[in-house]
Amino acid sequence: MTEPLVKVRDLAVHFPVEKGLFFKKTVAHVRAVDGVSFDIYPGETLGLVGESGCGKSTLGRAILQLIRPTAGKVFFQGEDLTQLRGEALRDARCDFQIIFQDPYGSLNPRMTVGDIVGEPLKIFNIVRGKAWERRVQELFGLVGLDPKFIRRYPHEFSGGQRQRIGIARALALNPKFIVADEPISSLDVSIQAQILNLMMDLQKQLNLTYLFIAHDLAAVRHVSSRVAVMYLGKVVEVADRNEIYAAPKHPYTRALLSAVPLPDPEIQKKRQRIVLQGDVPSPLTPPPGCPFHTRCPEALHHCSLDVPKFKDYGVGHFVSCHLMEK
Repeated sequence: MTEPLVKVRDLAVHFPVEKGLFFKKTVAHVRAVDGVSFDIYPGETLGLVGESGCGKSTLGRAILQLIRPTAGKVFFQGEDLTQLRGEALRDARCDFQIIFQDPYGSLNPRMTVGDIVGEPLKIFNIVRGKAWERRVQELFGLVGLDPKFIRRYPHEFSGGQRQRIGIARALALNPKFIVADEPISSLDVSIQAQILNLMMDLQKQLNLTYLFIAHDLAAVRHVSSRVAVMYLGKVVEVADRNEIYAAPKHPYTRALLSAVPLPDPEIQKKRQRIVLQGDVPSPLTPPPGCPFHTRCPEALHHCSLDVPKFKDYGVGHFVSCHLMEK
């Protein structure tokens, strides 16, 4: 296999909890991301799934250094992004971008959509004048919007059109890697399919690499090459898309997939739904050992004592579970 484009090693993001009105004191930390490692290869889409609040968006932003990690390393094309500062990090940002979740809140209402899409070109001083306008119109055409719209404002567009504008902005600098942070979660179902197909077409056309963050398992299966499953700040399973949907190994992954409705009613009737008991523990006070053991129907005694190792159990199927070691 080729060398990874992105390598994440033991990445952690802990947010301090402070107490006191004038003399603030850190009394605890929210462990939003807690020791995550995986690779993303050129041209692939790695789907990242998990319950709301498990740390998916924080992980995506930490990879791009929009949130500075507490610990760990992120290598992009062999360069450790966590060591870059100032101008060096700014220059590196040409090669990686983000598509935000909210197409309404991520666009400045005081700027025309042409200025929004073309702003990166001005910031990095790539093109000016007529060449700038031609490039912006080209980007609009690339995402399926009429180039004549560049002088309109965001409020004049629908949610799906705004997300296309956000995609065009992400493509302005010809990046190699894009973090798509739940890009379809706030859109109508019919529009979701259009945005997914657009992203897949652009990936083939421009040779893009995606980290696709979502909680819609059907959408992730449609677009992803591999899938990573996250629970309470940790990645518990990573495998090929077909492998993880056909033979999930972690109990949490099996519970997630059992909730996905199947199109065949006969198979759906026979399938057993795995209902997890209890609530997700707080990232302020995560449980010792395996983070999932408090809700796991198959938990062993030492699951509450030792953190399971994240190991490859064949064909690139990584799992963090004591049940695999039996």
